[in-house]
Amino acid sequence: MKPGDSLMRHYLQFKDLRAEEYGHLFDRASIIKRRFKNYERYQPLADRTLAMIFEKASTRTRVSFEAGMYQMGGSVVHLTTGDSQLGRAEPIEDSARVISRMVDIVMIRTFEQTKIERFAAHSRVPVINGLTNEYHPCQILADLFTFIEQRGMDRRGAIDMDCLKGRVVAWVGDGNNMANTWLQAAEILGFTVHVSTPSGYEVDPAVAGIKDTGCYKVFKDPKEACRGADLVTTDVWTSMGYEAENEARRAAFADWCVDAGMMAMAKPDALFMHCLPAHRGEEVAADVIDGPQSVVWDEAENRMHVQKALMEYLLLGRIG
Repeated sequence: MKPGDSLMRHYLQFKDLRAEEYGHLFDRASIIKRRFKNYERYQPLADRTLAMIFEKASTRTRVSFEAGMYQMGGSVVHLTTGDSQLGRAEPIEDSARVISRMVDIVMIRTFEQTKIERFAAHSRVPVINGLTNEYHPCQILADLFTFIEQRGMDRRGAIDMDCLKGRVVAWVGDGNNMANTWLQAAEILGFTVHVSTPSGYEVDPAVAGIKDTGCYKVFKDPKEACRGADLVTTDVWTSMGYEAENEARRAAFADWCVDAGMMAMAKPDALFMHCLPAHRGEEVAADVIDGPQSVVWDEAENRMHVQKALMEYLLLGRIG
């Protein structure tokens, strides 16, 4: 797809793609990952440039996008608010107009969702949400792909999207951008999220942007939320930008640490996920995140593979 093409797509939140498109992305991620593991050269994005814009600090997002783009044959420009006009007085709209004339695709990790929406509205190239206060679609993309790898590959090693139907995901912790995105994924892909948050930290369905409130259930008791779950997942108690609330959050979330007792309420083969970084002894016990049900390291690696598939799709359309 060329800049300015009417078919250009952005990926600003999970609901920007349909279930059928996610099936394609997971198929492509599986193929791309297999090529990577076999040291097979695959560079469909040669001569393409990714601009990465960071207003929030990052480890996994930067490494996964940067390494992934280089592996696909492209190049990367890394920008922060400290080394560009983005941190000064230049309007977001002007930055978008300029940057998108010089690169082929943009990834932004920022605060308010409105910032990335304003940038995308004035961009000539696809824009990807690397994280905002409201949504984290690339992480849920990786989480779902990891679950399918573990529970939904057929005998030929192909993706089986039906493995997500009717599943239960237990979200234990803050009603944050991760929780919002899990709800969007549940609505699109046909599973249910059991949500348990402390009082005052609930998920807001309006912010989550879902129409079907039947895709999730709310539990006051986090152990009950985990009952019968296929996947238990959580996040830090204090996300970036909320550090001033740290002590209040530590007190409020004291009973929302995913421990062995919670995992025992889930199905015997339930998986544990965490988007990282993790604080052992706070939102998750060490024996859970480092235990046999944890797939957090596969989950972290899969950020790179699903994002490669996403960039391929946004730039080249459907392959295969």
